[in-house]
Amino acid sequence: MARLPRLLLPGEAHHLILRAHSGLGGAGICADAADRSACLAALQEAAAAEQVQIHAYALLPTELQLLATPEQADGLSRLVQALGRRYGGAYNRRHGRRGTLWDGRYRCAVVEPGVTRLNVLRLIDGLSAEPGVTSAGHHSGGARVTLLRDLPEIWALGNTPFEREAALRTLLAQGLPPDVANGLRQAALGGWASGSAGFAAAVALACDRPARPRPRGRPRSTPG
Repeated sequence: MARLPRLLLPGEAHHLILRAHSGLGGAGICADAADRSACLAALQEAAAAEQVQIHAYALLPTELQLLATPEQADGLSRLVQALGRRYGGAYNRRHGRRGTLWDGRYRCAVVEPGVTRLNVLRLIDGLSAEPGVTSAGHHSGGARVTLLRDLPEIWALGNTPFEREAALRTLLAQGLPPDVANGLRQAALGGWASGSAGFAAAVALACDRPARPRPRGRPRSTPG
């Protein structure tokens, strides 16, 4: 069965997952704070060059997750390639290794504006409590990260930075229901749309391919 093309829509947010290559071992994609700083610097350069806005990140040992909006359809692919060149090379030199950091192609879901987009941000920011690993500090009153561009959904949480940061802290403390978090992750891994049925239908029409997995099993027969 032929692999479906990615669902990529310029101007829409996408939830990206880049898995770590098994050859990295226990060190992971970012072994320490120095690696995280280098990764974010490379990501900022790549995002500016490829015209991609970054809204949230998680630099986990086993994978890198982003919430990002490209201005052009191929912007995310170019972003990942540029990040591999910039950060991958620096990582390999520092750790004395060769080869790619990533286990295959990146996965992504196009994300519906509104609650779903805010939920993806909450998911990414809630993946680690360790300072600097995610963008949670930027969103909840910690040090600001120049790489990041705030979503309209964040501005809707309050009239002042203090109100918005307090609202984000509350949302992060609450966490997402496991079924919601798993649904968002599976949409990204499967290359589907995250959001309502109406949003998925609009994405499918725009991209000329299914935006949700087909139901399993044979279709029901129609009585004659």
